[in-house]
Amino acid sequence: MKLYAYCFIEDIEGLPETLTGIDGNQVRLLTVEGFSLLVSDFSGGSVPINRHNVVTHAAVVQRVLTRTTPLPLRFGTLVTEEQLRNYVIARRDALEVKLQSIRGCIEMNAKVIWNGDGVVAVRLPEINDKPGTTFLAQKRREILGSEARIAEARRVVSWLEQHVREIIRDEKIEEGRTDKLFLAAAHLVERGAVEQYRARLKAARQERPELHFLVSGPWAPYSFANIDLEVKSQFGVS
Repeated sequence: MKLYAYCFIEDIEGLPETLTGIDGNQVRLLTVEGFSLLVSDFSGGSVPINRHNVVTHAAVVQRVLTRTTPLPLRFGTLVTEEQLRNYVIARRDALEVKLQSIRGCIEMNAKVIWNGDGVVAVRLPEINDKPGTTFLAQKRREILGSEARIAEARRVVSWLEQHVREIIRDEKIEEGRTDKLFLAAAHLVERGAVEQYRARLKAARQERPELHFLVSGPWAPYSFANIDLEVKSQFGVS
């Protein structure tokens, strides 16, 4: 029988209550080579990707977030104890560094959405000519508009960093993939600074009323779990 692995955790000697995990099995604390993980038994060969299982995985990780900062593993990680032991032995130093980097922190997410008032639309002279010329003019307009949007998004990133850089330990920024979404920011925030983080984003919104913020968290630091540490990538397990 394999184990379903949820996350590495620190500073917890035992679970305070019964936690139900994937496939309805009880979650337990497992210590491997000095590292603690949350695991549950799993008898199948793979974990179906569905809403129930994804929510269950996230709920287990979230339940311990009030007591410690878990280092989440990717959904669907199935391993044996031997594989876990080999993994920990091989990646001990990297694991210790990663756990230290997130210790005492949580993840906050901020999506910045533009409502259309902040970037000047790109206008080119109207060309009443052949269809091919009109097509090229339209493509040029789209390219210039995209470049202007990218430049503005980068200015917004810099502006946002000025507001939060003093109270975050790390950040991950993704540029928006839609016309409205400028950027999605994941911030690693110390637990004691969460309310200060929210207050600074509130002040930022007042400076840029053309931008809309969607703030969520606290979460486990999913965005800061290094893929090099994943059991699946290191050992090719299920």
